[in-house]
Amino acid sequence: MENVKVTLPDGSVKEYEPGTTVKDVAYSIGSGLGRDAIAGIVNGQEVDASYSIEEDIELSIITIDSDDALEIIRHTTSHVMAQAVKRLYDNVQVAIGPAIDDGFYYDFNLDETFNEESLAEIEAEMQKIIDEDIEIERKILPRAEAIELMKERNEKYKLELIEELEDEMISLYYQGDFVDLCRGPHLPSTGYIKAFKLLNVAGAYWRGDENNEMLQRIYGTAFASEKDLEKYLTRIEEAKKRDHRKIGKELDLFSMQEEGRGFPFFHPKGMALRNELVDFWKEEHRKDGYEEIKTPIILDESLWHQSGHWDHYKDNMYFTEIDGETHAVKPMNCPGGILVYKDSMHSYRELPIKMAELGLVHRHEMSGALHGLMRVRSFTQDDAHIYCLPEQIEDELSGVIKLVDKIYSAFGFKYNVELSTKPEKAMGADELWDKATDALRSAIEKNELDYEVNEGDGAFYGPKIDFHLEDSLGRTWQCGTIQLDFQMPERFDLTYIGQDGDEHRPVMIHRAIYGSIERFIGILIEHFAGAFPTWLAPVQVEVIPVSDDQIDYALKVKEALKKESIRVEVDSRSEQVGYKIRDAQVKQVPYMLIVGGREEEAGTVSVRERREGDLGTSKIEDFKARILQEIAKKEINTEDSLK
Repeated sequence: MENVKVTLPDGSVKEYEPGTTVKDVAYSIGSGLGRDAIAGIVNGQEVDASYSIEEDIELSIITIDSDDALEIIRHTTSHVMAQAVKRLYDNVQVAIGPAIDDGFYYDFNLDETFNEESLAEIEAEMQKIIDEDIEIERKILPRAEAIELMKERNEKYKLELIEELEDEMISLYYQGDFVDLCRGPHLPSTGYIKAFKLLNVAGAYWRGDENNEMLQRIYGTAFASEKDLEKYLTRIEEAKKRDHRKIGKELDLFSMQEEGRGFPFFHPKGMALRNELVDFWKEEHRKDGYEEIKTPIILDESLWHQSGHWDHYKDNMYFTEIDGETHAVKPMNCPGGILVYKDSMHSYRELPIKMAELGLVHRHEMSGALHGLMRVRSFTQDDAHIYCLPEQIEDELSGVIKLVDKIYSAFGFKYNVELSTKPEKAMGADELWDKATDALRSAIEKNELDYEVNEGDGAFYGPKIDFHLEDSLGRTWQCGTIQLDFQMPERFDLTYIGQDGDEHRPVMIHRAIYGSIERFIGILIEHFAGAFPTWLAPVQVEVIPVSDDQIDYALKVKEALKKESIRVEVDSRSEQVGYKIRDAQVKQVPYMLIVGGREEEAGTVSVRERREGDLGTSKIEDFKARILQEIAKKEINTEDSLK
């Protein structure tokens, strides 16, 4: 039998006997690589290190310390956790256990409730399994055999999953006394796991359906080294301190009430922050040629059929009946904006037409998915829709990219870019999707942005560019999006009169920058840990009188600043000055103005900055000029986000 040829990433070609494994290839290159090899990428597909090479292939080796290894490490660790739980609890049923961002989870059906002690016991059992260095082996069984095996093992959830698979051959992973349904790949053995931690327990419906039974979900994480794990756990602790729900309550920004679960209540200080974001957004959009519109929250059912949302989104929508006809509370602003465009005829001379809307939308989220401002049932999307000529597409996409950069830069955010392509369920012909995807790719590359392709994650009506913000803890948040849409103009018969006097179809660009104002506020709270830059701070100045004798003077200082629209408060409580200063610093007020007898007599204020401390005495007019300049420039002290 002829040898098989293996092409490596550097272009070199090696020959091996058929049946040689990925691990064997790694050892043939070097003993160190062989020891570190945990999996491979064969013709673009991840495989186990034990994968048998039977034909000519292209091969990359995945080593334990590479970025590609993390998901494999975590997925294997989730299997180890499930094995440990089955060893400790006789009557447990295991469900699913994937790797996720930053870790993994596994769902269990168990009468006993997991707690902190349970997690410690499970961790100890996991360590035993790791120390045993159990070989992990993939077996492909005929469908009937796999079903019989899971029946024997009384794994009802695995049975349900197998029965829904169309495959005639089923992929299973054997790990000592534990067998799991999985496509893999996995580590060669449990001993490759070096650093893991179980984090918490939560409830989760089987398959995410609230009509199914509630399971217990154990979350954990794993890394290639203890150092990386410790770094992550430190970040998690810092994230807990920065939790926007905790800080939001401490700073009196917003609340979530039982009477409206998933519907946030913004308090006066929260509205001050929100209004700054809105005013900034409106000003930048006016400069960029957008006109603002407002469309209804409730619209007739027929509109949602026409837009395609009914077929693709109805499970996430709220409905009501008006005059005997079904109406929907809008989950998106696009169809309403389209009706505004359709309300009059348009000439090619008018295009591009840019319509922006801060539109309140409602989406049904399961109660278990709700999370402060990050996951809510009603939120304000900063939508805009651009109707343009085909030859204007690239310029308009570039214009949006530049606007996104300008707005994110005002908050000091770095970001990365993803190009998301056609999903499995989508409207329209492939050629239109290809045309739209190529246009987005061209705009990204023209603006010299690094990007990754996220296959199959586009909107149902078009591909998109997604912007992922990086916060001060290194976490990423998907916020902005640009979607190029040839489908909606067709479905709604949108037209413009061309230079030739005939009707033509415009191209539609959907885009958002904040994404959701509520979620963006949550991100800002955690990014700055509540220490907002002065231009955003709900209270920008706290005037602190030394004694009751200076309260009148403090109020005069307040009025002088308030006339300039500076957000200022007076702490007139009968407390010691030191206590008031500490309290203002806890509330993250950027500036404190201390006024005593000397300041009143001289018409000055003693200025303290929340980080730098005492800045000395200043005339009121001089301080006013200083803070107004800082606000106008939207200055950001990067140290604030790291405190």
